[in-house]
Amino acid sequence: MKRILLLIGTIFLTTPLFQAQELALVVVKKRIGYIDTSGNFVIEPQFRKAREFSGKYAVANDGKNWGYINTKGEWAIEPQFQRANPFNSGLALVQKDRRWYYIDGENNEVKMPETDKYFSFNDGVAFIRRDNKIGLINTSGKVVLEPTYETIRNFHHGYAKFKDGDKWGLIAKSGKIAVPAEYDEVGTYSPNGNWAKRGEEWGVLNNGKFTTIAGVDRIYDFRSGSSLTYARKDGKMGFINAKGTWVIAPEYEKARAFNAGVAPVFKDGKWGYIDEQGKVVVDFKYRDAEVAGDNGLAPVKESKLWGFIDKTGTLVIPYEYDISIRMMGFIESGEDKGFQKNGLAKVRNKKKWGFINSKGELIGNTWFDHVENFTDASKDRVKVFYE
Repeated sequence: MKRILLLIGTIFLTTPLFQAQELALVVVKKRIGYIDTSGNFVIEPQFRKAREFSGKYAVANDGKNWGYINTKGEWAIEPQFQRANPFNSGLALVQKDRRWYYIDGENNEVKMPETDKYFSFNDGVAFIRRDNKIGLINTSGKVVLEPTYETIRNFHHGYAKFKDGDKWGLIAKSGKIAVPAEYDEVGTYSPNGNWAKRGEEWGVLNNGKFTTIAGVDRIYDFRSGSSLTYARKDGKMGFINAKGTWVIAPEYEKARAFNAGVAPVFKDGKWGYIDEQGKVVVDFKYRDAEVAGDNGLAPVKESKLWGFIDKTGTLVIPYEYDISIRMMGFIESGEDKGFQKNGLAKVRNKKKWGFINSKGELIGNTWFDHVENFTDASKDRVKVFYE
């Protein structure tokens, strides 16, 4: 008996309880289907209208009404809605018989407080609006913030920009103010750092304290790929940390964000890459260059086409792609990367779309009429939908 129990315990510890399933929407001859990261069809092209997966369901249309399909392509919630938004936080916003309301994954209506306008949930909260003021509710229907402010932006890492009068601050999902509305501008919240503008002064926020940076006339949002962000002084770009200290002096004409330890910068008419100590690691020789992916491969443009280099400047994937990487990369909370976290990049070649791996191999050896980025069918998408 002890031996059997030990064997069961070993299986339990070594076998994953759940394996994420990433799917990408693709279009073939005006029909929508879904592929996995190997390029194989999980759902054959059959829908004229559909959206990416958000959690275990995707919105799809049967030619007349909207419903929800599961990862097998089966109708989990039969088509019956005039309009339907993706699930997020376990709820979806739908319209039926000209009425907007929320449903759960079993198509049960979930009662929520009255609102002048309906917004989809995102990360556990949704906006409500009354008399042109915005507040917050949670998935239980509890009002966590009465409609108080004229504007609340989308939440990032649990915080959102809000406007009170003509000033901006940051508010938490709980409805508590994290940064009072005392600034003319504030940046999108990031755990790596936050900026604000008061009058003509630009600076950073630390523990509620505003620290100005002399001479700065623009600071860009901190992102998840680095503890540094780029800022402008006297028309030149450099990089600061969350304390407002210049780590890399402003000497570049243009700059983009750090990721995987490198950032693209522009000088004397060409793009190159520097590391977080400011050392040039890839010479200035490119017509254009984008933020590196988590795998260290960065999209660069030499003439008319784009390819990918590694952090030493070695060309790993030839110049074969004819659209800006900024438009075809993985976008999460405002970040542009050629390669997604799953090691695949969305690319276009001769008006066809597909995904390549870090070796430049086309997955499934197939080009499509259109593709969307992969989404994890076990997690909500971060985009907020509203009506």
